[in-house]
Amino acid sequence: MNIQRIVKIGAGLLGVLGIVFLFRIIGAGDEEIKMAASMGDYGTVSPLISIAQIIFYVSVAATLIFSLLNLFGDSQKLKKALISVGFLVVVVGISFALSSGVETPLKDGEVLSASGARWVETGIRVFYSLSIIAIGAMAFSGVKRLTNR
Repeated sequence: MNIQRIVKIGAGLLGVLGIVFLFRIIGAGDEEIKMAASMGDYGTVSPLISIAQIIFYVSVAATLIFSLLNLFGDSQKLKKALISVGFLVVVVGISFALSSGVETPLKDGEVLSASGARWVETGIRVFYSLSIIAIGAMAFSGVKRLTNR
């Protein structure tokens, strides 16, 4: 039995289980689920969430495993991937160095620590930096393509 058949059977079983649990939830109704949840009973919804988590973890594991196997099979791909990861680390490092953190009160009365605020600002700076780099790369590619004609 090949791996493709095993994967199809597993996906089919998880799909059927998901449908069964979904119909259980629909059959119970909103009000009954809300009442049970207010008393701490999540038995109707928990199996569907567990199936979703299993599918998520299996998908992430398969993606990582096959991506790494593909990278380690070709030294040029591995080199390009490591260079890309290195550039990402540099962008995050620069963004972190430029960020400052200040304790911030939140709406729920809690306080975001200075370190947490610094990481939030770092994430925003990384997002904008990578956006600008991507837009610049697309513009450069377009101009280069137009000048080569």
